[in-house]
Formats: sequence, structure tokens, C-alpha cells
Amino acid sequence: MNKIKVSAVSYTNTTPFIYGIKNTPLIDEIELSLDIPSTCAQKLIDCQVDVGLVPVAALLQIPKYEIISDYCIGATGAVNSVFIFSNKPVHEIKTLRLDKQSRTSNNLARVLLKNYWKQPVELTEDQNADAFVEIGDRTFGKKESFPFVYDMGAEWMNFTGLPFAFAVWAANKSLPSSFIELFNKSMKFGLDNRDKVIDNLPKRDDFDIAHYLNHAIDFALTDKKREAIQLFHQYIQAL
Repeated sequence: MNKIKVSAVSYTNTTPFIYGIKNTPLIDEIELSLDIPSTCAQKLIDCQVDVGLVPVAALLQIPKYEIISDYCIGATGAVNSVFIFSNKPVHEIKTLRLDKQSRTSNNLARVLLKNYWKQPVELTEDQNADAFVEIGDRTFGKKESFPFVYDMGAEWMNFTGLPFAFAVWAANKSLPSSFIELFNKSMKFGLDNRDKVIDNLPKRDDFDIAHYLNHAIDFALTDKKREAIQLFHQYIQAL
């Protein structure tokens, strides 16, 4: 039988998932690649892989996607790795530079600026933009470097009262229920062994990785997060 091709994101927030994959029988059933979020999404859209940990904004480009896991990359408030960094308060931002590694967070920034802050901005690639979106490990330790920092997990919660799912495990085809069951068991195994994962990650003086993986990231794909995905999609389509 051909192995199922899986693309996962290569950020610190996915390390429990990767641990689960590599330390359970799932690893023998799949071909695993590690990518940045935008590439992960494009691979699933282009059917280069069967399963991806995809930014939820990309689901709109997959005609018959199926979310296959009870787990996600989410937050119930501040996520501490998805930011708008700015030299000005949000109501003075005129230009915004997006993150080339992102789909969901770029759209989330636009949704929040338009609907929550009511602030029109011009999108630009100019390095001297008033503000910029940045996600993932590149944001670690960076909050003290800018006068204005907006955590988009927290701002979405302030705006909607809902948690948020940044990325979900989705397939672009129907998969056997036995595989989905094994997949979920592997994700749970990785999350249950977060302490081992954290112990093996490089230590940082400027960022608390243990708090990040145990508290800032909320890995359960709850009904409220599913509701948030649907609401977010509506806002994206109205941009």
C-alpha cells in the first residue's frame, strides 16, 4: 500500500505533534515532510500531499477538505507567537507588511484591522511599513523590541469572545477510519509527552518555551474553535 503523504509545520508549536508521529506506529504509515505554513498549505492544495497541518485560511482553497484530527494549533487568548509589531498605536497604522510564511495570520490581521479596529491600511512590502505581521519562532523574545505589540490570539478573543484555531490537520481526500484513529492516537501521545519534548528543545533566556507549549498553545480542536473557523472564513470572504 502506498504511504500517506503528510506535511507538517516546522515550528516549535508543532514539536509535540512531530514527537507523536515519530514515536508511534504512525511513522511507518506515512511519508513526512516538514515545511513552513504557507508551503504546507500549497502542497495540500496542489495534492502533493494527502494530509497537512494547514493554516485555516487555506481551507477555503481546498474544495472537499476534511478535518481529520481532534487536535490543532490554537489558542484561547494570547498565543505569544502570532503578532502585529508596530511603531505606532493601531489607530495610527497606515501601512502593513504581511508575513510571507503565513496565510491565516495575514488574513487575521486584515480582519481585525477592518472589523475590530476599523482601521484602513495599505498592504506593502516596504521594510519601513508602520507595522508588520510575524509568526512562529521568529517572534520569540521580540515583544520588548517594539513600542506596540498586538497578540492576535488575544485580539481575536477580545473581538469575538471565541478561541482561535490557526492550523488544523486536514486531508484533501477520504482516508480510512483506521488511519484517522491511529493519527489521533499519535497526536495525543505527543501531547501527553510534552515534558520530554520541552526537555529536548534548545533553552532560551528570552522566551519560556515550557509555558508556551503547556499554556499558550491550546491544542484541542473544540466546538468553539470550529465555530471560530467558520466565522473567520466569513470575515475573509468579506475582505
